Amino acid sequence: MPQITAATACNPTEDPEKVRQALLNLFPDAEIEESGGRMTARTESGEGLREAILDQHIRDTARSVMLRGAREGRTRFTLNKQTAFVGKVSFIDGPVALGGIEVIIEDGDIEGTIEHLAESTVEGLE
Repeated sequence: MPQITAATACNPTEDPEKVRQALLNLFPDAEIEESGGRMTARTESGEGLREAILDQHIRDTARSVMLRGAREGRTRFTLNKQTAFVGKVSFIDGPVALGGIEVIIEDGDIEGTIEHLAESTVEGLE
């Protein structure tokens, strides 16, 4: 089972319920913790993220980003918080105005987890 952590700042100018909803839109089974101006979602299910990736037809992009961030049984990437609020996935590279959602997925078979979340659409690739 993968262990998924998605964390983001909850800035003073942001509505905490909207930040919570952004996390829950992609990780609906997550438990949300609030502490020190941050919200952290923890779950073992990436199905919400997987469904959004499939719905948007961005499997190869998502797979590439996840594989690029993979090291020693984990992958790390950042999602756009505002896009997550509307249930969409948008990967970001670099700083954004309200900060992103930092996602860490840990699993002994991280390549298998990435394959499940964002299987390749290119035949013959594994």
